[in-house]
Amino acid sequence: MGNPIKSHAFEQTSPAWAGELQSLMEAYQQAGGDPASFQMPEVATLAVSGDQVLVSHDIPGVHLYSQPLEHGVRVSVVVDDGTLVKHPVHLCFGVLPMEGIQRIEADYQIGNGAQVQFLAHCSFPNAVRVEHRMNARIHIGRNSSMSYKEEHYHGLEGGVEVYPYSEVTIEEGGQFTSNFAITRGRVGTLMMNYHIEAQKDALAELVTKVFGSGDDHIRVEETIHLNGENAHSMTKTRIAVKDKAISEVTTITEGNAPRARGHMDCTEIVRDQALAANNPIVKVSNAQAQVTHEAAIGTVNRRELETLMARGLDEEEAVDLIIRAMIRS
Repeated sequence: MGNPIKSHAFEQTSPAWAGELQSLMEAYQQAGGDPASFQMPEVATLAVSGDQVLVSHDIPGVHLYSQPLEHGVRVSVVVDDGTLVKHPVHLCFGVLPMEGIQRIEADYQIGNGAQVQFLAHCSFPNAVRVEHRMNARIHIGRNSSMSYKEEHYHGLEGGVEVYPYSEVTIEEGGQFTSNFAITRGRVGTLMMNYHIEAQKDALAELVTKVFGSGDDHIRVEETIHLNGENAHSMTKTRIAVKDKAISEVTTITEGNAPRARGHMDCTEIVRDQALAANNPIVKVSNAQAQVTHEAAIGTVNRRELETLMARGLDEEEAVDLIIRAMIRS
């Protein structure tokens, strides 16, 4: 694998990678990203195409390290103690050919008293048979904050298998927020798994938004251990499936310490021959802890549907609009 490009100006990119980087940036834009971010020297960035690191740019207090793996890359992100990162760190992962495997082993170390946001976009625009595996280990230091917003685009064929797995440790007073979305194109196979350990006064928030169609298969598994006094968590899942797509959501929240509070909120919309299942599991081992959940599975609201159809939309357009509004909310 060649050396990653440190320049942020595409015209200064080495000829060996210029075409690949340009294609990756086009895929990045399809996933909802802004390629201009990779030309800003004040923004930390990392771009990986297949097993090639095309761009890796540090800023003061934020350090990006990478090394090659078979079919992928090992990435380490270190944010120094006390660093308040002004601009979100931009990450781009993609596979451009119709077939391929990408394996990302990622390690995030957020120092004590640090604050950082990440904007990650994963794009597989031409995929017919692509497998993407992301194994992330995240450690958030005391009184630190990490926000991770991730948007995906898997193309139109449904030929992508995506397996994200994250282990997150939140130290005392730390905060972790995750926002995952794939709402355009096909999903293919998505098997997402979060495992979170929250210590005293820690906060964990997980938001997942997915729109599946065709024969897409979506499985979301979230496990949160509220192990510290006054630890809090919230999971919010919004999934819509139509045609013959399948959605399975399992959320486990454990209240294991005094004044630990957790809430699980799942809404799934089902159309056509699709299937949706929700399995909330509550475990409380401390009398002063409390965990709650609410779940709703069904079709779109008939009154909303009729209102939109009265305004000139056909049923399919009206349903699509209602679902997208639900996912965006």
